[in-house]
Amino acid sequence: MLIDISFPSSPSPCYIVDEGALIKNLELLESIRKRTGCKILLAQKAFSMYRLYPLIGEYLDGTTASGLYEARLGFEEMGREVHAFAPAFSDSDFKELLNYCGHIVFNSFSQWKHFRALALEHSDIEYGLRINPEYSEIETELYNPCAENSRMGITLSNFEPDELDGISGLHFHTMCEQNSDTLKRTIAKVEEKFAPYLKQMKWINLGGGHHMTRPDYDIETLIKCIEYVQNKYDVTVYLEPGEAIALNAGYLLTTVLDIVHNGMDIAIIDASAACHMPDVLEMPYRPEIIGAGKPNELEYTYRIGAPTCLAGDIVGDYSFDKPLKIGDRLLLCDMAIYTMVKNNTFNGMPLPSIAVSHSDGRFEVWKKFGYYDFKSRL
Repeated sequence: MLIDISFPSSPSPCYIVDEGALIKNLELLESIRKRTGCKILLAQKAFSMYRLYPLIGEYLDGTTASGLYEARLGFEEMGREVHAFAPAFSDSDFKELLNYCGHIVFNSFSQWKHFRALALEHSDIEYGLRINPEYSEIETELYNPCAENSRMGITLSNFEPDELDGISGLHFHTMCEQNSDTLKRTIAKVEEKFAPYLKQMKWINLGGGHHMTRPDYDIETLIKCIEYVQNKYDVTVYLEPGEAIALNAGYLLTTVLDIVHNGMDIAIIDASAACHMPDVLEMPYRPEIIGAGKPNELEYTYRIGAPTCLAGDIVGDYSFDKPLKIGDRLLLCDMAIYTMVKNNTFNGMPLPSIAVSHSDGRFEVWKKFGYYDFKSRL
């Protein structure tokens, strides 16, 4: 984990990926692959820093994509297995996906029937269906794919057993930042509804949301779940974590621009929750800051806010053991996942630079953004 929070050579704001922490995560995932024989894919929707794909590809089996551009990125930059799923594919996107993917998962039987004739002309590609077991333990509705009236996956009442010719796998994704006890209960629910069809498959994709690299994650229960599915149904098991791969392996370096007072001290930084770390507002959650505590835990408490016009663009409240001053640098934790892939230029906010802190101690800025990056998006 990074200790130096000054990074004098770094621009601000800047996403910094800790290569050593990333490798530690990858080594854990690789150990799961080796113990079980399962396959693990990088879900690019969480982390698409493609200059690290060659490194990630040394530990994982490939990538999974939520659409055409991610599929092409995984194909070009990692060059291993490429899987794709989307709630619906356009005709043009599907035709191009055939150039990049080894596995394509459909969200409905109507999509499968629409594309089946063309799909079966490409016998080197395997096709699957996403099922919806109508069971999830996700509490935040925005992230619950099994919520009432969800568009995600095929429910049992809409399953068409006579249309499985050409389908070699089933996929379900019902988890978000959860432990393996949730997976165990979810598998039981999937079996209740879809066991006869699992037996007809070559592979089962258990989706993402497995927080495997979190310190309190129960790896042994995960191992048992994987082995249970593999042994009972004689299938290859796929997992496609996103967060787990770069969990706690990234930071956002920011600088204090001003300090104002309105009932409490408020520090305005050169980064934005809405623009640069949207999940802080969407999830919502409060990211840790190196050297800071909870409100009033240390002597000086500040609200950390952004320079945008959005009144609610607040990172959170933090305390420090000494007063903040203009020019101080703050290092926000766990900022590799769902940040670079979701950021935006609302208010004309500059995009943070992207850098890597190498495991050998080198610090390298990989990309800087400017006015024309903002202009070209419009």
